[in-house]
Amino acid sequence: MRLAHLHLPNTTSFARVSALQQALTTRFLTHKKLASPASISSQNPNGTSHTTHQTPSPPPDPTIITFTPNPVYTTGRRDLPPSNTCSPDPLNLSLPPPLEPIRSLLTPSGSTPAKAEYHPTLRGGQTTFHGPGQMVAYTILDLKRLNLTPRCHIRVLENSVIDLLKQYGVNGFTTEDPGVWVFDKANANANSSSGAPKKITAVGVHLRRNISSFGIGLNVTEEPMWYFRQIVACGLEGKEMTSLEGVGVRGLEIDEVAAGFVQRFVERVNEDFACKKGGGGED
Repeated sequence: MRLAHLHLPNTTSFARVSALQQALTTRFLTHKKLASPASISSQNPNGTSHTTHQTPSPPPDPTIITFTPNPVYTTGRRDLPPSNTCSPDPLNLSLPPPLEPIRSLLTPSGSTPAKAEYHPTLRGGQTTFHGPGQMVAYTILDLKRLNLTPRCHIRVLENSVIDLLKQYGVNGFTTEDPGVWVFDKANANANSSSGAPKKITAVGVHLRRNISSFGIGLNVTEEPMWYFRQIVACGLEGKEMTSLEGVGVRGLEIDEVAAGFVQRFVERVNEDFACKKGGGGED
């Protein structure tokens, strides 16, 4: 699979990445529309008899955007606010119920800026956090062209993370809840169910005409943990988050983790998509 990898160094605004993702998604959708038989026929002034001789332009390359945003809480389709657009007025945000208790973190106070931004999205899932210390990867792919079902796409994302964790000596796995989980026995205590699994990666995607967007958020350092503790992440009451640093893997750079994830994702897709051999499950 030929893949374009766009890595945004340092931290960046979530709005910038959203605009980039939207532009790439629109390219895919426009190509699909122009390459459809009906569209090619309508462009042929001599009628449909020569449709088979039309050669549509090559499709856009599958693309992965990897980045770390400024602190931001995002909601998925299951947690859309009363108005699913973000108000330009930070003092009058339309928030879903899960974020109402932390409204003060999302609005400025006097000369003190907000501690985090808020953006509603159309991805699957509920409320989560993205920010410094985390590697976020958005995949813009034509699943039909890659012969991936929506379920298989989710499994490839999860298995790519599991492969990457294995490189660092961490055993990642999936459960009945979405995302990738790990055991954190080293830090187990009376409040963490003696080594109960913790979530290290959130997964949430959106599909339109088989074009995927959004993707995964992998916690690399402990920096996001304070923000996660302010909410019920992904609607999973009583479940804890962790990071690579939290399970003993320290000193990693986001760039290194991003490159590793992209490599594992390409390998998974190229090896007949892995999940065709019986895997299942999705966000």
